[in-house]
Amino acid sequence: MQQRSWKCKWRRALPAAALALCALAQPALAADARFVLVSHAPDSDAWWNTIKNAIKQAGEDFNVQVDYRNPPNGDLADMARLIEQAAARNYDGVIASIADYDVLKRPLGQVVAKKIPLITINSGTIKQSESLGALLHVGQPEYDAGFDSGKQAKAAGIKSFLCVNHYATNPASFERCKGFADAIGADVRKSTLDAGDDPTGIESKVSAYLRNNPGTQALLTLGPTSASPAIKAVKKMGLAGKLYFATFDLSEDISKAIKDGTIKFAIDQQPYLQGYIPVAALAIMKRDKTTDPAKVEAALKANPKFQARLREYGLVPLYKGRHINSGPGFVTKDNIAKVEKYAGQFR
Repeated sequence: MQQRSWKCKWRRALPAAALALCALAQPALAADARFVLVSHAPDSDAWWNTIKNAIKQAGEDFNVQVDYRNPPNGDLADMARLIEQAAARNYDGVIASIADYDVLKRPLGQVVAKKIPLITINSGTIKQSESLGALLHVGQPEYDAGFDSGKQAKAAGIKSFLCVNHYATNPASFERCKGFADAIGADVRKSTLDAGDDPTGIESKVSAYLRNNPGTQALLTLGPTSASPAIKAVKKMGLAGKLYFATFDLSEDISKAIKDGTIKFAIDQQPYLQGYIPVAALAIMKRDKTTDPAKVEAALKANPKFQARLREYGLVPLYKGRHINSGPGFVTKDNIAKVEKYAGQFR
């Protein structure tokens, strides 16, 4: 235990002002563990701010330190190097998105080889997660989310669509497009636009596609990065409310578009859970010396701080045995008021 200075030791002899300074000088409670979350997101992707907020709160609730690392430009080779660095620094646990299984297999293997607990989140499949040796995967099955949203479109008579892919470097993005395409019976290759992540470029490309393909019935965007400029394009072309528009994820622009009828629904993968649950699970595993999924799940359900967060933000994790699904959920005009308060922050 750290020795206090003599000034703090003899507290009764100190004036009030000195006592206040003394309190500030006390050593902070040491974190019980140090984890790192490595994402594939570039600095420009604001969607990940929710996950950053989640890991901060989970760190506070479970008294652990959580570092966030990402490739500034979204380069997956840089992400691989960040994971290698995490393995070398001997963290107590590593959390990572499987943005590209082939690129990340080797560095994530280094993490597991050093017996550092690994949890995967967000992109990638459960099969990939298990093959990497991860203890848990927290995310939304992308194909299923796309298919479920496509089923709603099919029920509305939709047979053609454009999938606006702003992160085509991530193979998982195509699962969202493919699920939607399969549900309505469309050709996913002919229906997918590699839009890049520049807002002006996305707006221009979407506008050009819709002008050249006037029979397009629906639009699917894969997140705020592509949704915001697509909203502008649709409104400028006078198609708001006429084109069947669905999107993944939430943002202020998306919430407004749902309320004004431009967007039918948003597919919510509850990203907060993808940040909070892995940190909480790693902390529980270390504290209780267990990797048993049932015990981890029971501890999560019994934790009052976690349950209070769920109630406050209106979140519902889906426990699937060994793994935990964060979504999908659908946000429409009927329930937007319940979630928009925290959109971009905790939703």
